[in-house]
This record gives sequence, structure tokens and C-alpha cells, in this order.
Amino acid sequence: MSTGYRALMLGVSLMGIAAMVEARETPAKVAPPEAPAAVAQDAGPDTRRRAEAIVARMTIDEKIKLAHGLFPPMAAGKTTDTLIPSAGHIDGIARLGVPLVRESDASLGVANQVEQRKGDVATALPSGLATAASFDPEIARAGGAMIGAEARAKRFNVLLAGGVNLTRDPWNGRNFEYLGEDPLLAGSMAGAHIAGVQSNQIVSTVKHLALNAQETGRMVVDARIGEADLRMSDLLAFQIAIERGKPGSVMCAYNKVNGDWACENKHLMTDVLKRDWGYRGWVMSDWGAVHSTAKAANAGLDQQSGQELDKAIYFGAPLKAAVADGSVSQARLDDMIVRYLTGLIETGAYDTPMPAAEAPIPYARHATVAQEAAEAGIVLLKNDREMLPIARTAKRIVLIGGRADVGVLSGGGSSQVRSVGGAPIEIPLTSGAAMSFARYTYHASSPLRAITAAMPGAVVTFVDGKDTDAAARAARDADMAIVFATQWTTEAQDVPTLSLPDNQDALIAAVAKAQPRTVAVLETGGPVLMPWIDAVPAVLQAWYPGQRGGEAIANILTGRVSPSGRLPITFPAAASQAPRPAPVGLDRLTSVEAQAAANPANAAAIQLESFPVDYVEGADVGYRWYEKQRQRPLFAFGHGLSFTSFAYRNPVVTGGRRLSVTFDVVNTGRRAGADVPQIYVAQAAADGAGTATPMRLAGFTRLTLKPGESRRVTLTAEPRVVAQYDTALPGWRIAGGRYRVALAHDAADRSQLLTTTLEPMTMKP
Repeated sequence: MSTGYRALMLGVSLMGIAAMVEARETPAKVAPPEAPAAVAQDAGPDTRRRAEAIVARMTIDEKIKLAHGLFPPMAAGKTTDTLIPSAGHIDGIARLGVPLVRESDASLGVANQVEQRKGDVATALPSGLATAASFDPEIARAGGAMIGAEARAKRFNVLLAGGVNLTRDPWNGRNFEYLGEDPLLAGSMAGAHIAGVQSNQIVSTVKHLALNAQETGRMVVDARIGEADLRMSDLLAFQIAIERGKPGSVMCAYNKVNGDWACENKHLMTDVLKRDWGYRGWVMSDWGAVHSTAKAANAGLDQQSGQELDKAIYFGAPLKAAVADGSVSQARLDDMIVRYLTGLIETGAYDTPMPAAEAPIPYARHATVAQEAAEAGIVLLKNDREMLPIARTAKRIVLIGGRADVGVLSGGGSSQVRSVGGAPIEIPLTSGAAMSFARYTYHASSPLRAITAAMPGAVVTFVDGKDTDAAARAARDADMAIVFATQWTTEAQDVPTLSLPDNQDALIAAVAKAQPRTVAVLETGGPVLMPWIDAVPAVLQAWYPGQRGGEAIANILTGRVSPSGRLPITFPAAASQAPRPAPVGLDRLTSVEAQAAANPANAAAIQLESFPVDYVEGADVGYRWYEKQRQRPLFAFGHGLSFTSFAYRNPVVTGGRRLSVTFDVVNTGRRAGADVPQIYVAQAAADGAGTATPMRLAGFTRLTLKPGESRRVTLTAEPRVVAQYDTALPGWRIAGGRYRVALAHDAADRSQLLTTTLEPMTMKP
């Protein structure tokens, strides 16, 4: 979630004011952590009837009590129950058996952002983009199951996980938390993660509904897009995630969508989510995202979260008054609470008591889950002359920059995990919207230590890279140089540029000039520009690789694990290739910040006014935009190299009522490895040229093959990806006729183009 702990550690920050305003080729899968003993979980009408029966016995005050939750850091004395410093707290109703709910962030681990809980640590997964890069729902599910197990052991029964907002802009400060730019991939991975969390009989959310696509002005921005385009992009990601994960709760976003606040948006919460998709759980607000009582409740918001971060407790006494005067009906209030209980019951959280005290956690086993997720998601972007894996003949290896001597970088914000092993670097921020709840933090997983252990016959040294000339000399004297480059991103702030900060581009260029055997390892929150790419023979995208990232990077570099990650996001060759050349509203935000600085005594009165972002790309997000504009990115969505090679042979495409492709995947190399075959689909143009409609990812799988092994695979296209959304139906419509199908290694691969004919078909919204 976006708890916005911005009021926790300081009075007000300037931007906060504006915003408030073992050698193995491919790792064996580790079984997900064991869940608590299963409980009988109701489903469908029976669950709702049970919830309705409980609500029928409640007084109005008891109903109101469940309609709003506390923000523990600011809620001392407001409950007789124990407040665990965390994201949220909702008292139970003992006489009716309604459980106490404790909520924690987030998708990458049980968060403890600014060490509210002294000494409390948790297992830190790699970033969401790293998990998405595995293209493996099993990896996502195992990570979710692990986090859910730790959340339960720490006495939390709602985890604010399940981030599925699509990447529309490469500089979004929260891109690292999410699952990329494609709705099928993001929805599939989020659904698996949610199911993993909820296997522990706790609730996972899916968030942030909808179009929370930038952090600049996130509290006021108005995201504007057409209905059909929204259904075919961001909403499709949510729809798939909800279908596959069945989250107990949905979290609405800070921003506006087409003029209405997301948490007052009847179209999103009631028409789409509850009516069209038949969602039975509850809609909770993001922390600080509520603006009204009657309008929000009647639009479909069921619960106000973190009430202390809103201007008023809208769903407390004002909600009771609104029911009394009829502006919110008694039936609507009952539905709000029934949905809350339904989400708890269906996930098992209602009937599975939380431990009375913290339970033991198998951190060593959980660390393996995190490491295998990192290994599956690291992407080998370039490997000229087979620079990698590191040859055993390399006896002198120098690591340069990125604090690779002590650890690996972590993203900032409400998803920040204080990982097992501690934080060797933790620097508080002194400015910016994130300064109250984010710190520049590293996990204690040293690539230097891991590479040294993996190569006992080599001398591995480290140079910090602050002196470019010294780094170049060290590289020249070694057999190989590995430059670690970092880009820190965080919730609440977008990065103003896609260039690596702190002169790192010049560092990489200087090292590559001095040492032709140079490898660049990127620990970034998303795409960065690479002006040095032609001079560097090998590039590894490590994302934020989590608490065992150093070991994962070492295993890939040394060949203990063959790289298998694929890009879940396009890497542009220039910032100008993106639909917007810079974060929209950054100039406005800077202006408001300057005004506040000029008059600190009046800072609280300075507000950032709402401003629009027009998503001109519509449903053509990411790689579709590049194809539509006929632009060649630096690295395409789906791209990723291996230490072996794969071929696709004997494809057979089937049409009719359902499009599918059957083909052989053959490992044509000398090593075992994992491959991710993908199919992209578009309707053929009437003239046969077929260039008008960008192709869409319609199916993918991940499989591991031994050298020379072949496997027959069938990929069946997701029908809603093949279809167009028709607002006149309303619903999905597959037009009858001919369709192009690309059997591909990435979104730009058109080496195997097939055609088939589909029958016309319509589907419900």
C-alpha cells in the first residue's frame, strides 16, 4: 500500500506538503512455507449469508467501528487492544467472534520501514520487477506464501500486498514494487502472489485501483483515459489478478481517475469491480486517500484505512450521521460491513486465530526462497564474446562501485523491509516527499564476499569508484572488471531522469575503455539509459535483488546458475521514446516546494492543485507503444539471454473458438537452462499488411530443459487479450477473421509469424 508514513518522523516535509496536497545450472524450486492448518473456507453465496447473519446482530455503533481503521503510530490511547507499530489496526467485536485485524505492508516482505518495531526483521524478496522477470507464477506464489507465513507469525492477518499497477512511465518511483507493463504478465504474477499470501489464512489486498501510474503529485493527479483503453490495460491486469488470486480486499488509489478521486469513483468500485466482476470482498482506502463520507460510501468504498492520515475520520461519526439522515442508506452500511467480513471469512482469516505471541520463523529456509526468486529474475541483457560466465582463467577480478563490498541496494517507501542480517547502509533523507518514511538502504548481502567465495582460485578486490581514474587503473591491472551501478528509487518521488546518478555513466565508460573485459551489473528500480552500451560486452540487470542478492548475482556471474530472466518492462534507447518525455507535474511540484521554502511559516497552507495526465497511449502500454510508433528500444520487453540457446520448431497454430500454438522447444546449447517462449497476437489488417495494430502478449510459459532436450508445448491465448473491449455491448468482442501470431523470444521478435482464423465471439465485461 502507500501508507505515506510522511507524518511519522517529521512535522511536515516540503514535498510532503505538496503531496498531501552449490553448483547448479538452474535452481531447484523450494517448496513454499507451510501454511497453518487449513480451515473450512466458505465460498460464494454461503459466505455472504454467514456474514449477513453476523452483521444482522450488530448495533450501528459496532458497524461503524468496523468501517474505519487506526494508523498505529498516531493512535495511542484509541484502543484497549495492543497496538503493534505497523500500517493499520481495526478492533474486533468479541461478543460476535469478529477478529481483531492488524495490517502490514507489503509485497516484498513484512515491512518495518523506519524501524518502528525495534529489532524486528523479515525476509526481503527481490523487487516486484525481479519477480515479474522470472515469468514464473510459481516463483511469485512461493514468495507470497513466504511473506504471508512471516506476517502471520508476527501477528498480522492482513497484508497490503498485491501491487499490480502497470508501468506506463519508466521513471515512476514505485515501478520496482510492481510487475511490469503488460496486463497478462502483471495480472498472472500478482494473482499467484496473492494466492501464496492467502494460503496462510490471512488477507492479501490487490492495489492500487486504478491508474496510480506516477508518484509526482500522486495525491492530486487526475489520470485520464478512455473506457475501452482502461479496460484493455490497467483494469485487465486487476481483473486477471482478482480472478486468479481471489484477494480478500481491494485498495483504491490516491489519484483521480477521469475527474473523480479513485476512492470516490463509483464506476471503478461499484460498476466495474462489484457489478461486472462480481467481486465479493471489501474495498479499503489507501492511507490518506479519503475525501468525503456520503460520496465515498455510496460510490463503493467500504472502509477508511489509517484514519489519522486523512483530514477527518469520515467513516466514524460522520458516517453514522449520514446513515441517520439518509444520505447513506442502512443497506449500504450493512453491505460495507458484510463485504469486510466476507473477505475475512473467504480467506480463512476470520476463523484462524492469530498467535498470541510472535511465532518462530524459519529464516534460513525463507532466505532460499528470496535467493531463488532473484536468480530467476536477473536478466542477462548483453553477453558479447561469451564474456559470461566468468572464466576460471580469470585470476584477478576487480569489483567497482555500487557499495558491492557491503551489500545490495533496496527500493524505498512503504515496501521497505528491514531484512535478516541488518542494513549495512541506512541513510535518512533530508528532503523530499519520502523523507518521513523512506531511507536509502542496503541489504547485507555482499557481492564481493559472494564472488570471492564462488571463485577461491582468484583474487577478488574492490574499488569504491568515487575516483574514476583510480577505478580505471584498477581495471587495467585486472583480468576482468565488474562495475556495479545503482539507481535508488522510492515511493512518493519519481526519478527526474533515466540517467544513472552520481557520474556512474562516466565511471562505466572509463572502466570499459581501460579494460575490454568489463561487465556492468545494474541495481536499479527500472530502466536506465546506457550511453556506454557499445563499449561494454556484458550487462546484467539485477534490479533490487533482495536480501540474498549478492549470492544470486555471484551465482549468475560465475555460471553456477544459468540466467533466465526476461524483461517485464521495455528499456528505452532515449527518454524521448516514452509517451511522456518527463514526469508530468514535476515542474508544478518544484514550484510549490519553492513557495513553501520561501515562507516556512505558511507552508501548511500551500497546496498542490490537481492536474491532469492524459494517457495518450491508451491501451498500447509499453512495448505496444514502441511498435505503434515504430521505435526501436534499447532492449525489448521479454528480452533476456542465457548461457545456452533455445529453438522453436514445428509450430502448429489452431484457430476457431480459441487460439493456440503448439510447438517444440529445443535446448540447442551445451548447458541446462530455463526458457520463456511467448506468443503475441493481433488481428490482421484488411489489406494483409498487418501493421496497424500492435501485437499483444497472449500467452507465455517457463520451462527448464537439459542440453539437447526437446519438449512439445501448447500456449493458449488469453481471449481478452485477443479481443477488443466494446463499450456498446458492453463487454469483450473478438472480431471474426484472420489473426497474426508471433511465436517469439521477446516482443520485437517476428522471426516466426503464423496466421489463423478466429470465429466471432463476445464475452461479459
